[in-house]
Amino acid sequence: MPDASFFLILIILLAFVFGFTNGRNDAANAIATAIGTRALSPRNAVILAAIFNFAGAATGLAVARTIGEGILIPEAISYLTVIAGLASVIIWTTIATHYGLPVSITHGFVAGLAAAGIAVVGSGAVVWSVFQRVVSAVVIAPVLGFAGGFAAMVCLYWIFRQSAPDRVRRIFSNLQILSAAFVAYAHGKNDGQMPIGIITMALVIFYHDVSLWDHLSLLDPDLWWVIVISALSISSGMAIGGWRVIKTLGIRIATLRPVHGFTAQASAAAVIETASQFGIPVSTTHCISSSIIGVGATRRFSAVRWGIAGNIIAAWILTFPICGGLGYLFAWLLHLF
Repeated sequence: MPDASFFLILIILLAFVFGFTNGRNDAANAIATAIGTRALSPRNAVILAAIFNFAGAATGLAVARTIGEGILIPEAISYLTVIAGLASVIIWTTIATHYGLPVSITHGFVAGLAAAGIAVVGSGAVVWSVFQRVVSAVVIAPVLGFAGGFAAMVCLYWIFRQSAPDRVRRIFSNLQILSAAFVAYAHGKNDGQMPIGIITMALVIFYHDVSLWDHLSLLDPDLWWVIVISALSISSGMAIGGWRVIKTLGIRIATLRPVHGFTAQASAAAVIETASQFGIPVSTTHCISSSIIGVGATRRFSAVRWGIAGNIIAAWILTFPICGGLGYLFAWLLHLF
């Protein structure tokens, strides 16, 4: 049986891989529309996203605490449950990215971790009040993203109804750079917090010291590396970019111009940032995808390629049972052997 230090190092490595796959899939959330509208070149878009995602991941810890402390009861948090949860979401995200499907890494890990806890301890392993709050965001966040994108786009149509198209394009090509940076920052502050929560969870198990949560900070001489490594993992994934996912969101869902890209990004980022302030892990994928659909629908209903949108929604729905099933299976096998 490997000793505790082996499991600690393994979880840190898996958390980095988890962050990398997260950034690789979710790179599309920040930059797909900017690339699709040609407001930014692919290279500049990826660099911008990586920088601002790092900044978001390095600020605020509310979501990290929800992931690390809120999903499972203390008795269910072990090396085995954490490893099982990580393995399940890494496998699912890698498959989805290969096929160009934007999925919720946040909800995948929550499902995998919860199911792993149930496999080891039983249904009492899950803090259901927190779990229900996360699950409710699966519905609420996309609805807010769609409604926000649709309403904001209608307002902009009215404000600029008498403006020349070239003038509108120039204005929003510049503004879209800012909105892409905002989405990247908001993504880092929400999804970017998850590797932090995972690594800190492992350290709490290793040292048997829950007070580590109180000291977690960039300024702490012992724990600053947790935040830096986590931020780097997400940013490095973004720097490489999941180009198939970027193509799906930036080009295939709907034909976007700079004003549409700006509106979708700004609406989604506002929802994500609000959720981060309350420590609620939401899917940046859900928010930006639904915002793009909402913005596209303002032109005409048929402007949205609903077949592609349906595939994305199906991937959202499948994330919970697939990651949950894998998490349960891996935890059961690890606990057995």
